[in-house]
Amino acid sequence: MNDIIQKINKKTAVIGIVGLGYVGLPLALEYATKGFKTIGFDIDERKIPILNSGKSYIKHIKADKIKKTVNNKKFIATADFSRLPEADAIIICVPTPLNEHREPDITYIENSGKVIAQYLRAGQFVSLESSTYPGTTEEILLPMFENAPLTQSAASSGQSSKGKIKPFVVGKDFFLAFSPEREDPNNPKYSTATIPKVVGGVTPNCLKVALAIYNQVIVKTVPVSSPRAAEATKLLENIYRSINIALVNELKMVFERMDIDVWEVVDAAATKPFGFQAFYPGPGLGGHCIPIDPFYLTWKAREFEISTKFIELAGEINTFMPYYVIEKATEVLNK
Repeated sequence: MNDIIQKINKKTAVIGIVGLGYVGLPLALEYATKGFKTIGFDIDERKIPILNSGKSYIKHIKADKIKKTVNNKKFIATADFSRLPEADAIIICVPTPLNEHREPDITYIENSGKVIAQYLRAGQFVSLESSTYPGTTEEILLPMFENAPLTQSAASSGQSSKGKIKPFVVGKDFFLAFSPEREDPNNPKYSTATIPKVVGGVTPNCLKVALAIYNQVIVKTVPVSSPRAAEATKLLENIYRSINIALVNELKMVFERMDIDVWEVVDAAATKPFGFQAFYPGPGLGGHCIPIDPFYLTWKAREFEISTKFIELAGEINTFMPYYVIEKATEVLNK
């Protein structure tokens, strides 16, 4: 632990970012800009030459920032995951969609974990940033990494090494944490570096390393007791938004029948300096998180025999809103 923290403080630690999308790429650029050698990993080989030539494929991420870090030899992109052992810290930023049954699809997390386990070496730190259900870090990734030495030995010898090599011990041989992304793409007020970061480590040592890593580039870190608490924090943030959006969407329909302008009502209510936050009606939900994350919790809650009625109801209302908007647009066009 002391070795990796010393490397971090001296900025000699190498940062590896797995997944170069709207979350991973800006995070990689923050570390590179702060002077850390940063390696970006992605399975999409089309992205690699674009990034290494200093260009951008994400609208709100300026090419100038990429070009500067590439020219300074602080950032390089690759599809070669055999370079993972070069990294002292590995941060996973991969998608977590829903499948056709509206259940969590954590294939990207699982595949990333398997590859990292294949190359994991003693002393490395791994953090998951993908939005997911509480328990993912410790139930899915932790067992993979604890058995990493066995996996590596078996792969090199072609035989099982059980009984010959001791498994890794989390918090001693490697460090594992969860820190949810809080990106708001194209928001001019907030960026990756200026949004506080919630961090939960599997052990106290894991948390110490995680805070050392994130404190280098994030304005403020918020430690919590466990990865599960950090995973739940991200879900609460987006469930809060989903339910309040559904509430104001429902009120829009109610007030319309009463011939009351919902926009006027919300703006008037927003003048109250406490106890109220303005949400506005719209055609359902958009973005990468709010339409998806709440259902990660509804799925996990069923394991504990709990029905999440608020979340399900909010989902029903927000799913109906596009049809409502089409109906109202049709009425206006007919007039």
